[in-house]
Amino acid sequence: MYLFEQIEQGKNFPDAYVPLPALIEKNINPEFVLRPYQIDAFRNFVTYFENESFRRYPSQTLFHMATGSGKTMMMAGLIIYLYKKGYRNFLFFVHLDNIVIKTKENFLNPTSAKYLFKEEINIDGEIIKIKEVENFQGSDKESINICFTTIQGLHSDMWNAKENSLTFEDFRDEKIVLISDEAHHLNVDTKKQKTKEQDENERSWEYTANIIFGANRDNVMLEFTATCDLDNPVIRKEYENKIIFNYPLSKFRMDLYSKEVKTMRSDIPLMQRAIQAVLLNQYRLKVFQDHGLDIKPVVLFKALTKEQSKTFMNAFLEVISNLTIRYLQDLRGTTDNPTLLKMYNYFEENNITYEVLVQELKEEFSNERCISMNDSNEAENVQLIVNSLEDKNNPYRAIFQVKKLDEGWDVLNLFDIVRLYETRDGKNGKPGKATVAEAQLIGRGARYCPFLVDKTQEKYKRKYDNDLDNPMRICEELYYHCQNDSKFISELTIALKELGIMANNIVERQYTFKEDFKNNDLYKNGLVFYNNKIEKSRNDVFAIPQHIRDKEYSVFIYTGKTTIDTLFEDSHVEGEVKTYTKRISISEIAKLNYSLVNKALRKYEVFKFNTLKNYFPHLNSTHEFIHSTKYLGDIKLAIQSKVQEPDMIIYYNSCVQTFAKIAESISSIEITYEGTKIFESKKFYEVFKDNQKVNYTDPQGNGAGVPQSASEISAPLRLDLSKEDWYVFNDNYGTSEEKAFVAHFKTYIDSLQEKYDKVFLVRNERKLKIFSFLDGNRFEPDYLLFLQRNTSDGYDQMQIFIEPKGSHLLTDDNWKQELLLSLEKDAIPVTKFTDDNNYKIWGFHFFNQEQRIKEFTEDMNRL
Repeated sequence: MYLFEQIEQGKNFPDAYVPLPALIEKNINPEFVLRPYQIDAFRNFVTYFENESFRRYPSQTLFHMATGSGKTMMMAGLIIYLYKKGYRNFLFFVHLDNIVIKTKENFLNPTSAKYLFKEEINIDGEIIKIKEVENFQGSDKESINICFTTIQGLHSDMWNAKENSLTFEDFRDEKIVLISDEAHHLNVDTKKQKTKEQDENERSWEYTANIIFGANRDNVMLEFTATCDLDNPVIRKEYENKIIFNYPLSKFRMDLYSKEVKTMRSDIPLMQRAIQAVLLNQYRLKVFQDHGLDIKPVVLFKALTKEQSKTFMNAFLEVISNLTIRYLQDLRGTTDNPTLLKMYNYFEENNITYEVLVQELKEEFSNERCISMNDSNEAENVQLIVNSLEDKNNPYRAIFQVKKLDEGWDVLNLFDIVRLYETRDGKNGKPGKATVAEAQLIGRGARYCPFLVDKTQEKYKRKYDNDLDNPMRICEELYYHCQNDSKFISELTIALKELGIMANNIVERQYTFKEDFKNNDLYKNGLVFYNNKIEKSRNDVFAIPQHIRDKEYSVFIYTGKTTIDTLFEDSHVEGEVKTYTKRISISEIAKLNYSLVNKALRKYEVFKFNTLKNYFPHLNSTHEFIHSTKYLGDIKLAIQSKVQEPDMIIYYNSCVQTFAKIAESISSIEITYEGTKIFESKKFYEVFKDNQKVNYTDPQGNGAGVPQSASEISAPLRLDLSKEDWYVFNDNYGTSEEKAFVAHFKTYIDSLQEKYDKVFLVRNERKLKIFSFLDGNRFEPDYLLFLQRNTSDGYDQMQIFIEPKGSHLLTDDNWKQELLLSLEKDAIPVTKFTDDNNYKIWGFHFFNQEQRIKEFTEDMNRL
């Protein structure tokens, strides 16, 4: 069993699975939001590190995480955590210079958009600095000291002494945290399974790293890679008890954190293919702009050799500078690709003429906005440019490269890759090394480019898998432009699937409204109700949390007490120093010397008055904060010192120590959210779209993506919904549980249609969201049932949310059922314009045939 599997068993026992330490999230750049899987990875490590049954000495762990999943963010958070645990010296090493350059920017440059730490790192009330060092001799004991190097540079420094370089002496008396990025490059010897004698003779990179790691029992090795070769039995055996978190690319993609990858193959000449790619890139730019988003798409031209890259770049710039209307018109006539036709239709509908496009492409892809990765003379400067392509002041739109960006490149706004060669190295249908490398490059480009069109969306996830015709869908897709070679495409597809970037057997389905329903008044004029997510007000907060106020804070001031140990005789002689404990409240100290307490408060950012007001909106002044019993006034200190009556210096130091603990507690109070009880309305046709296209992965049996009318559907669930007037779509492609619900619902139709003038069941394919009243969690119920009964003035309408749920999810998703059941009492429907209709919003128990059928039947019978 892998280490991460052992640790994650602790999730079933809350006391065993350690929560995320608040200081990690509080000291990460607030522009970045920790994702659920990153929080789990941190919790796995902290649980391991603080549990002696898991932890080994020295500690070596591997984070096996997908490209783009935020491994560098993990490093930053772990540096913060391990500083708190007493570590001051951090050695970062990797196999490529360009990754060193990128990581320095992320860790050291606060002006960089990708800087990972908060502007001020605050640990226990102290402002901590990050310092780059060449070695650890004389490193700052109050700072985070980071030495950056390559594996090769580290190896050379260790065995060939140079001035100011690292030596083995740096590691003998100091505990070190070693951070190995792209760690699969470190495992050269593990793969070969060398003997110890061979290893010592050859002094390999891995051997050097292991000597450093083993120099101190308390050392920590943090390894990170997306490609640990677990199919290799030697590697698997070595790392089975070290992999602390596993998050492969397939899971990353399935959780919607990546772009959708597509190939666009064509028979047209290479240069036309390139211009076609930049046109598509420019189309994306306009779609982003249409939605008020300042995002600049980028295109990459991938060559086989430096000479080819240089030659093509010169030819490309020549074509761009001499581009004509006729060239683009001729290019338009070469394609019948649906994506490109959609692009050209967009240009026509928005009156974007070929003349305008020619001028834009000449400006956007001019020499000044194209960059080559092939010139080693300016490698560092170029590396900084390509790692900041998302920055507003970075003008570059096109990159020309061979393989410098295949590893260690962090880019979000790459949307098109153009392959500049037509050779392939696969054999017998299997992808060769070059094709695998291309797939890995595509993986780097597949990182999702985050955006929000409305505030209810999740910024860092794909939003339109269930709305493929949405104009913004093109902004979630990465296109690989290449020749129309079926063998190459087959090999590339295999490589992409093996890496997890591309799913197996994606099937597109379409939800189409019946024509009769589109003529119904519910479709034309009916209303659908939904609520919103808002920040929870702190207006009902009038005091510091009671658990902070009621605690007595012990303070120990140095007493001068000493002890002499005689080691061979195992005896101890303790010096006699009398100590006294003084118990006193904050307000009592403030009465003695108010400025002393105020000065101690000012050491901590969270105690600035404007910051305090965010936490405690009814607070009137710092004076009130210090003296009031609702805040610090009654908080007790137990000060142990060698004097019976402490002086002002002791009181000041005692306040500083106590305020550090209180500051951390207050800082950990998080902004919380809630769903509104007011439910706003929209027209039905504004929410639910006709002919909505949805992707399903590998449909099988009764599962998602298989039509409910299909012959392979089991008889009790099979249903031809095209003939059912109460179901608004022509078919149902939901899960087996959803199909069971629809089949079960049909048994109630006769009685419902006797009581109501309109009965319509609508599949909600992620078009309508509601939010928990308690914490603002988002929920998209699978079905909405609309019931209408005519009245003399209009009609009564019930909108009922229904969620079929598999048995394995009943417990974890119970909060959704609680929300559904609270709707009848708490949801308040509000219309934009007054009408004579009466609206009600209900929710039912989960539909589950095994465990909830009794409750669901009772709900249906109420109707």
